[in-house]
Amino acid sequence: MRVSVIVVAHNSGPYLARCFEALSKQTNKDFDIVLVDNNSTDGSIEKLSSTALPRLSVIRLQQNAGFAKANNLAIERVRRSDWIALLNPDAYPEPSWLETLAGYIKRYPDYASFSSRLVQASRPEALDGAGDAYHTSGRVWRRGYGLSSEGHYSKPEEIFSACAAAAFYRRDALEAVGGFDEDFFCYLEDVDLGFRLRLAGYRCLYVPDAMVLHVGSATVGKGSDFYVFHGHRNLVWAYVKNMPGPLFWMYLPYHLAMNVASVIWYALRGRWRVILKAKWDAIKGLPGMWKKRREIQSHRVVGAWEIRKTMAKGLPRREG
Repeated sequence: MRVSVIVVAHNSGPYLARCFEALSKQTNKDFDIVLVDNNSTDGSIEKLSSTALPRLSVIRLQQNAGFAKANNLAIERVRRSDWIALLNPDAYPEPSWLETLAGYIKRYPDYASFSSRLVQASRPEALDGAGDAYHTSGRVWRRGYGLSSEGHYSKPEEIFSACAAAAFYRRDALEAVGGFDEDFFCYLEDVDLGFRLRLAGYRCLYVPDAMVLHVGSATVGKGSDFYVFHGHRNLVWAYVKNMPGPLFWMYLPYHLAMNVASVIWYALRGRWRVILKAKWDAIKGLPGMWKKRREIQSHRVVGAWEIRKTMAKGLPRREG
Protein backbone atom coordinates (compact mmCIF):
# COMPACT_ATOMS: atom_id res chain seq x y z
CA MET A 1 0.00 0.00 0.00
CA ARG A 2 1.56 3.27 -1.14
CA VAL A 3 0.59 6.35 0.91
CA SER A 4 1.19 10.03 0.20
CA VAL A 5 0.65 12.63 2.92
CA ILE A 6 -0.42 16.03 1.58
CA VAL A 7 0.02 19.19 3.64
CA VAL A 8 -1.29 22.51 2.32
CA ALA A 9 0.25 25.55 4.01
CA HIS A 10 -0.15 29.32 3.89
CA ASN A 11 1.85 31.41 6.37
CA SER A 12 1.64 28.55 8.84
CA GLY A 13 4.70 29.63 10.85
CA PRO A 14 5.72 27.36 13.75
CA TYR A 15 2.64 25.18 13.26
CA LEU A 16 4.12 23.72 10.09
CA ALA A 17 7.43 22.87 11.77
CA ARG A 18 5.62 21.05 14.58
CA CYS A 19 3.46 19.18 12.06
CA PHE A 20 6.52 17.94 10.20
CA GLU A 21 8.21 17.00 13.44
CA ALA A 22 5.19 14.80 14.24
CA LEU A 23 5.41 13.21 10.78
CA SER A 24 9.09 12.47 11.29
CA LYS A 25 8.20 10.44 14.40
CA GLN A 26 5.67 8.15 12.70
CA THR A 27 6.17 4.47 13.48
CA ASN A 28 5.13 3.64 9.91
CA LYS A 29 7.87 5.10 7.69
CA ASP A 30 6.44 3.90 4.38
CA PHE A 31 5.05 7.17 3.06
CA ASP A 32 6.06 10.26 1.15
CA ILE A 33 5.02 13.87 1.72
CA VAL A 34 3.88 16.57 -0.67
CA LEU A 35 3.88 20.08 0.77
CA VAL A 36 1.89 22.64 -1.22
CA ASP A 37 2.78 26.20 -0.31
CA ASN A 38 0.02 28.69 -1.08
CA ASN A 39 2.40 31.63 -1.59
CA SER A 40 3.56 31.95 2.02
CA THR A 41 5.50 35.11 2.92
CA ASP A 42 6.45 34.27 6.52
CA GLY A 43 9.55 32.20 5.78
CA SER A 44 8.01 29.02 7.19
CA ILE A 45 8.81 26.99 4.07
CA GLU A 46 12.48 27.97 4.01
CA LYS A 47 12.87 26.88 7.63
CA LEU A 48 11.91 23.32 6.64
CA SER A 49 14.89 22.92 4.32
CA SER A 50 16.91 21.10 6.98
CA THR A 51 14.10 18.79 8.09
CA ALA A 52 14.93 15.08 8.27
CA LEU A 53 12.22 13.98 5.85
CA PRO A 54 13.95 12.58 2.78
CA ARG A 55 10.75 11.74 0.88
CA LEU A 56 9.48 15.31 0.77
CA SER A 57 8.54 17.25 -2.35
CA VAL A 58 7.38 20.85 -2.37
CA ILE A 59 4.99 22.60 -4.75
CA ARG A 60 5.31 26.39 -4.45
CA LEU A 61 2.43 28.40 -5.89
CA GLN A 62 2.66 32.04 -6.94
CA GLN A 63 -0.67 32.86 -5.33
CA ASN A 64 -2.97 31.51 -2.66
CA ALA A 65 -4.97 29.05 -4.74
CA GLY A 66 -7.01 27.81 -1.77
CA PHE A 67 -7.14 24.50 0.06
CA ALA A 68 -9.24 22.70 -2.56
CA LYS A 69 -7.11 23.47 -5.61
CA ALA A 70 -3.82 22.97 -3.74
CA ASN A 71 -4.89 19.46 -2.71
CA ASN A 72 -6.03 18.63 -6.24
CA LEU A 73 -2.63 19.65 -7.60
CA ALA A 74 -0.85 17.45 -5.06
CA ILE A 75 -3.15 14.48 -5.68
CA GLU A 76 -2.44 14.75 -9.39
CA ARG A 77 1.30 14.66 -8.73
CA VAL A 78 1.27 11.46 -6.64
CA ARG A 79 -0.47 9.28 -9.18
CA ARG A 80 1.22 6.07 -8.00
CA SER A 81 -0.21 6.32 -4.48
CA ASP A 82 -3.09 4.04 -3.52
CA TRP A 83 -4.08 6.18 -0.53
CA ILE A 84 -4.02 9.92 0.09
CA ALA A 85 -3.61 11.23 3.64
CA LEU A 86 -4.54 14.88 4.17
CA LEU A 87 -3.07 16.71 7.13
CA ASN A 88 -3.43 20.35 8.09
CA PRO A 89 -0.25 22.19 9.11
CA ASP A 90 -1.79 22.87 12.54
CA ALA A 91 -2.54 19.17 13.07
CA TYR A 92 -0.04 17.03 14.97
CA PRO A 93 -0.56 13.27 14.65
CA GLU A 94 0.51 10.84 17.33
CA PRO A 95 3.43 8.57 16.29
CA SER A 96 1.10 5.64 15.59
CA TRP A 97 -1.29 7.67 13.37
CA LEU A 98 -0.30 6.30 9.97
CA GLU A 99 0.25 2.78 11.28
CA THR A 100 -3.18 2.77 12.91
CA LEU A 101 -4.96 3.99 9.78
CA ALA A 102 -3.13 1.46 7.64
CA GLY A 103 -4.39 -1.26 9.96
CA TYR A 104 -7.98 -0.05 9.72
CA ILE A 105 -7.75 0.05 5.94
CA LYS A 106 -6.96 -3.68 5.96
CA ARG A 107 -9.67 -4.47 8.52
CA TYR A 108 -12.38 -2.41 6.80
CA PRO A 109 -11.89 -2.88 3.04
CA ASP A 110 -15.44 -1.69 2.29
CA TYR A 111 -14.60 1.89 3.32
CA ALA A 112 -13.02 4.48 1.02
CA SER A 113 -12.31 7.22 3.56
CA PHE A 114 -11.28 7.33 7.20
CA SER A 115 -11.52 10.19 9.69
CA SER A 116 -9.15 10.69 12.62
CA ARG A 117 -9.92 11.50 16.25
CA LEU A 118 -9.11 15.20 16.66
CA VAL A 119 -8.23 16.52 20.11
CA GLN A 120 -7.81 20.21 20.90
CA ALA A 121 -4.11 21.06 20.94
CA SER A 122 -4.56 23.67 23.68
CA ARG A 123 -6.84 21.41 25.76
CA PRO A 124 -6.03 17.74 25.16
CA GLU A 125 -8.79 16.77 27.57
CA ALA A 126 -11.36 18.08 25.05
CA LEU A 127 -12.33 16.73 21.64
CA ASP A 128 -11.93 18.87 18.55
CA GLY A 129 -13.99 16.49 16.46
CA ALA A 130 -14.84 12.86 15.69
CA GLY A 131 -15.59 13.30 12.01
CA ASP A 132 -18.17 15.55 10.39
CA ALA A 133 -21.93 15.50 10.86
CA TYR A 134 -24.29 16.76 8.17
CA HIS A 135 -27.75 17.85 9.27
CA THR A 136 -30.79 17.56 7.02
CA SER A 137 -31.05 21.37 7.06
CA GLY A 138 -27.57 21.63 5.55
CA ARG A 139 -25.85 22.66 8.75
CA VAL A 140 -22.48 21.04 9.42
CA TRP A 141 -20.45 20.46 12.59
CA ARG A 142 -17.62 18.35 13.94
CA ARG A 143 -19.07 15.60 16.07
CA GLY A 144 -18.35 15.87 19.76
CA TYR A 145 -16.57 19.22 19.62
CA GLY A 146 -15.79 20.38 23.17
CA LEU A 147 -16.75 17.13 24.85
CA SER A 148 -14.32 15.33 27.13
CA SER A 149 -11.82 13.30 25.12
CA GLU A 150 -12.23 10.51 27.68
CA GLY A 151 -15.20 8.27 27.17
CA HIS A 152 -16.78 9.98 24.16
CA TYR A 153 -16.69 8.66 20.59
CA SER A 154 -14.29 5.90 21.59
CA LYS A 155 -15.50 3.24 19.13
CA PRO A 156 -15.10 3.01 15.35
CA GLU A 157 -18.31 3.78 13.50
CA GLU A 158 -19.57 4.85 10.13
CA ILE A 159 -19.99 8.62 9.80
CA PHE A 160 -21.22 11.01 7.15
CA SER A 161 -17.81 12.34 6.09
CA ALA A 162 -14.21 12.82 7.16
CA CYS A 163 -12.73 16.06 8.45
CA ALA A 164 -9.85 16.77 6.05
CA ALA A 165 -7.70 18.22 8.84
CA ALA A 166 -6.50 14.61 9.24
CA ALA A 167 -8.09 12.08 6.91
CA PHE A 168 -7.38 9.12 4.60
CA TYR A 169 -8.96 8.74 1.15
CA ARG A 170 -8.69 5.95 -1.38
CA ARG A 171 -7.26 7.44 -4.51
CA ASP A 172 -9.60 5.76 -6.99
CA ALA A 173 -12.61 7.03 -5.02
CA LEU A 174 -11.29 10.61 -5.16
CA GLU A 175 -10.80 10.31 -8.90
CA ALA A 176 -14.26 8.83 -9.39
CA VAL A 177 -15.96 11.92 -7.92
CA GLY A 178 -13.59 14.51 -9.37
CA GLY A 179 -11.64 15.48 -6.26
CA PHE A 180 -12.25 18.73 -4.40
CA ASP A 181 -14.49 21.44 -5.84
CA GLU A 182 -12.07 24.32 -6.40
CA ASP A 183 -14.89 26.90 -6.42
CA PHE A 184 -15.19 26.32 -2.67
CA PHE A 185 -11.62 27.63 -2.16
CA CYS A 186 -11.60 26.53 1.49
CA TYR A 187 -13.98 25.49 4.29
CA LEU A 188 -16.62 22.79 3.84
CA GLU A 189 -14.82 21.54 0.75
CA ASP A 190 -14.23 18.31 2.68
CA VAL A 191 -17.92 17.98 3.52
CA ASP A 192 -18.82 18.58 -0.12
CA LEU A 193 -16.32 15.91 -1.14
CA GLY A 194 -17.63 13.52 1.49
CA PHE A 195 -21.20 14.09 0.31
CA ARG A 196 -20.26 13.29 -3.30
CA LEU A 197 -18.37 10.19 -2.20
CA ARG A 198 -21.44 9.00 -0.32
CA LEU A 199 -23.72 9.67 -3.31
CA ALA A 200 -21.34 7.57 -5.40
CA GLY A 201 -21.63 4.65 -2.98
CA TYR A 202 -18.45 5.12 -0.91
CA ARG A 203 -18.48 4.90 2.89
CA CYS A 204 -16.53 6.69 5.63
CA LEU A 205 -15.29 5.28 8.94
CA TYR A 206 -14.34 7.19 12.08
CA VAL A 207 -11.14 5.79 13.65
CA PRO A 208 -10.89 6.64 17.37
CA ASP A 209 -7.37 5.18 17.67
CA ALA A 210 -5.95 7.56 15.04
CA MET A 211 -5.22 10.45 17.40
CA VAL A 212 -4.30 13.95 16.19
CA LEU A 213 -3.85 17.18 18.14
CA HIS A 214 -5.48 20.05 16.24
CA VAL A 215 -5.26 23.81 16.70
CA GLY A 216 -7.97 24.69 14.15
CA SER A 217 -8.07 27.77 11.87
CA ALA A 218 -4.59 28.67 13.05
CA THR A 219 -3.81 30.84 10.02
CA VAL A 220 -7.06 32.75 9.44
CA GLY A 221 -8.44 32.66 12.99
CA LYS A 222 -11.62 31.06 14.29
CA GLY A 223 -14.64 33.24 13.62
CA SER A 224 -12.73 35.63 11.33
CA ASP A 225 -14.50 37.34 8.42
CA PHE A 226 -12.61 35.01 6.07
CA TYR A 227 -13.92 32.01 7.98
CA VAL A 228 -17.50 33.29 8.11
CA PHE A 229 -17.61 34.28 4.44
CA HIS A 230 -16.33 31.02 2.98
CA GLY A 231 -18.08 28.77 5.48
CA HIS A 232 -21.53 30.32 5.05
CA ARG A 233 -21.26 30.66 1.28
CA ASN A 234 -20.11 27.08 0.84
CA LEU A 235 -22.79 25.77 3.18
CA VAL A 236 -25.42 26.83 0.61
CA TRP A 237 -23.49 25.42 -2.32
CA ALA A 238 -22.95 22.04 -0.66
CA TYR A 239 -26.70 21.68 -0.08
CA VAL A 240 -27.68 22.77 -3.60
CA LYS A 241 -25.15 20.52 -5.32
CA ASN A 242 -25.57 17.35 -3.35
CA MET A 243 -28.89 16.97 -1.56
CA PRO A 244 -30.86 14.27 -3.45
CA GLY A 245 -34.08 15.44 -5.11
CA PRO A 246 -36.72 14.19 -2.63
CA LEU A 247 -34.67 15.40 0.34
CA PHE A 248 -33.80 18.68 -1.37
CA TRP A 249 -37.42 19.79 -1.60
CA MET A 250 -38.45 18.23 1.72
CA TYR A 251 -35.80 20.08 3.69
CA LEU A 252 -35.50 23.27 1.62
CA PRO A 253 -37.70 25.27 4.06
CA TYR A 254 -35.40 24.22 6.92
CA HIS A 255 -32.33 25.12 4.87
CA LEU A 256 -33.74 28.56 4.09
CA ALA A 257 -34.73 29.09 7.72
CA MET A 258 -31.26 28.10 8.88
CA ASN A 259 -29.69 30.61 6.50
CA VAL A 260 -32.02 33.39 7.64
CA ALA A 261 -31.24 32.58 11.26
CA SER A 262 -27.51 32.79 10.49
CA VAL A 263 -27.92 36.21 8.90
CA ILE A 264 -29.88 37.49 11.90
CA TRP A 265 -27.38 36.02 14.38
CA TYR A 266 -24.38 37.72 12.77
CA ALA A 267 -26.25 40.95 12.06
CA LEU A 268 -27.17 41.31 15.73
CA ARG A 269 -23.46 41.08 16.51
CA GLY A 270 -22.56 43.85 14.08
CA ARG A 271 -21.24 41.53 11.38
CA TRP A 272 -24.00 41.99 8.84
CA ARG A 273 -21.64 42.98 6.03
CA VAL A 274 -19.70 39.70 5.91
CA ILE A 275 -22.73 37.43 6.34
CA LEU A 276 -24.74 39.26 3.67
CA LYS A 277 -21.76 39.13 1.32
CA ALA A 278 -21.46 35.39 1.94
CA LYS A 279 -25.13 34.73 1.15
CA TRP A 280 -25.14 37.08 -1.84
CA ASP A 281 -22.10 35.33 -3.32
CA ALA A 282 -23.80 32.01 -2.68
CA ILE A 283 -26.87 33.19 -4.61
CA LYS A 284 -24.77 34.49 -7.50
CA GLY A 285 -23.06 31.12 -7.74
CA LEU A 286 -26.28 29.10 -7.82
CA PRO A 287 -26.48 28.70 -11.65
CA GLY A 288 -23.04 27.10 -11.69
CA MET A 289 -23.82 24.91 -8.69
CA TRP A 290 -27.12 23.81 -10.23
CA LYS A 291 -25.24 22.73 -13.35
CA LYS A 292 -22.90 20.69 -11.16
CA ARG A 293 -25.90 19.30 -9.34
CA ARG A 294 -27.35 17.84 -12.54
CA GLU A 295 -24.09 16.04 -13.23
CA ILE A 296 -23.70 14.75 -9.67
CA GLN A 297 -27.28 13.54 -9.32
CA SER A 298 -27.25 11.85 -12.73
CA HIS A 299 -24.46 9.57 -11.46
CA ARG A 300 -25.88 8.99 -7.97
CA VAL A 301 -26.00 5.27 -7.10
CA VAL A 302 -27.39 5.49 -3.55
CA GLY A 303 -31.06 6.13 -2.83
CA ALA A 304 -32.17 9.35 -1.15
CA TRP A 305 -33.50 7.55 1.92
CA GLU A 306 -30.25 5.65 2.36
CA ILE A 307 -28.40 8.96 2.29
CA ARG A 308 -30.85 10.36 4.85
CA LYS A 309 -29.92 7.57 7.30
CA THR A 310 -26.37 8.94 7.51
CA MET A 311 -27.49 12.50 8.28
CA ALA A 312 -28.18 14.16 11.62
CA LYS A 313 -31.86 14.89 12.19
CA GLY A 314 -34.02 16.70 14.71
CA LEU A 315 -32.79 19.89 16.36
CA PRO A 316 -29.21 20.67 15.23
CA ARG A 317 -26.67 20.19 18.02
CA ARG A 318 -22.90 20.04 18.20
CA GLU A 319 -22.65 16.51 19.53
CA GLY A 320 -24.10 14.93 16.33
